[in-house]
Amino acid sequence: MANEESLELENTDTPKSKKKLFIFIGIGVLVALLIGGALWFFLGSSDESSSEAVEAVVETPSNVVASYVPMPRPFLFNLPGPDRARLVEIKVQLMVRGSDDEVLIQKHIPLIEDALLTTFSSSDVQKLSTQAGKDEARQLALLSVQNTLQSVTGRKVVEKVLFTGFVMQ
Repeated sequence: MANEESLELENTDTPKSKKKLFIFIGIGVLVALLIGGALWFFLGSSDESSSEAVEAVVETPSNVVASYVPMPRPFLFNLPGPDRARLVEIKVQLMVRGSDDEVLIQKHIPLIEDALLTTFSSSDVQKLSTQAGKDEARQLALLSVQNTLQSVTGRKVVEKVLFTGFVMQ
């Protein structure tokens, strides 16, 4: 009888241990999926590709290819606000037409960065908080870059200034 009772006790413990085993396996799989998803989200969206010039073929009536030239680093600057200073980061790409203009932009990146940083740092926090203010800053940046390159190259090389990232804290 003692042997039968010990066998019955062992049999009743087996389903509990199987339940625990399935629970631990389920939790382990869930944790692995969460970690894998987090790694994919954070590491999958790296900005390594933004360091190279991205070209897109856009057909226009004159059949000139539009090229998008990213600035090598984002513009990071402080703006004084009514209650506190704000840190602003803007990622910029320039739209040009033709490979010759793309090479010209690459050559004059320090000059363009100076013009853009001067324009951005003279902005107002209240204006940059609205979409209309961002559009105005984009237009002022375009005019600044065009005027700067006009004096060096003799023509307006940049067609558009695009904000590909905008953060204000």
